[in-house]
Amino acid sequence: MLTACGDSGDSADSGGSKSKTVTLVSHDSFNASKAVLQQFTRETGYTVKVLRGGDAGAAVNQAVLTKGHPQGDVFFGVDNTLLSRALDAGLFTPYEAKGLDQVRPELRLDKDKHRVTPVDTGDICVNYDRKYFAGKKLAPPKTFGDLVKPEYKDLLVTENAATSSPGLAFLLGTAAEYGDGWPDYWKKLRANGVEVVDGWEQAYNDHFSGSGGGKGKGDKPLVVSYASSPPAEVLGVKPQPEESPTGVATGTCFRQTEFAGLLDGAENAEGGKALLDFLLSKRFQEDVPLQMFVNPARGDAKLPEVFTRYGAKIDDPATLAPEKIAENREQWVKQWSSLVLK
Repeated sequence: MLTACGDSGDSADSGGSKSKTVTLVSHDSFNASKAVLQQFTRETGYTVKVLRGGDAGAAVNQAVLTKGHPQGDVFFGVDNTLLSRALDAGLFTPYEAKGLDQVRPELRLDKDKHRVTPVDTGDICVNYDRKYFAGKKLAPPKTFGDLVKPEYKDLLVTENAATSSPGLAFLLGTAAEYGDGWPDYWKKLRANGVEVVDGWEQAYNDHFSGSGGGKGKGDKPLVVSYASSPPAEVLGVKPQPEESPTGVATGTCFRQTEFAGLLDGAENAEGGKALLDFLLSKRFQEDVPLQMFVNPARGDAKLPEVFTRYGAKIDDPATLAPEKIAENREQWVKQWSSLVLK
């Protein structure tokens, strides 16, 4: 289900000749500061309306179902785990956004056709509740292999790989780690009591004990989230603590890049192009870390101190070639579902 948010403008200018609203379709985690969106309006005359459609996986699925008759002009939030699904479905009209030359080359996965524009990147990793492990005098896990050990039984919650982008990224991380042996790993993980929920919001906010500055309402001290989630737990806390109440199991990470694209059939294609340019502007890119807690795609965007101090730096995340993901994703998700959800 899509919910509307953000400032909405008049549907047409005084002459009624063109829309002054540009609609961004995204997942629930999209966020941008009001001042930044207002700057876009001042610069272009367009007001941004945001439609959020659940987790990234659900939002992409909905976009595929409405192909050619999209619910908006620009889609943001398709990542490298789902990219081939969107591209094969022909969701996007090619457009080379201004500022693309400032994006790190390794993030430009569609550099020849420009159907999508890289906006941010981050690492999907298991996060842990420091207070829980300190109280148990138990070392938190560090690797995928640790998660199947008896001492971590019934402690992990993850997202559904069939409906959630972080859940799929975690599955792909295990495939990168174990190759063809990933199903055996998941059998062990299931036997060790892993809990699966629909999406990230539910996993992190409802089931993880470390959310809310270590005051989470959940009972799981391990959750699949982001390497940059710890800064979110200390943002605005005074005085600033020595460390975040949550930590990152750095040996469980998978690199993820998010893209935006001009939707095929967009009613306001010109506004959509202007918005894509703005998503790559230095102003928007430097707003990204503390709004969505991911890294900006631009190499020259400055990171805030709280982000660099409390976020985990992942030097060697698991990765898979886009072609390998495209070739295997559907089959792997079906196999995963039969193993884990039965």
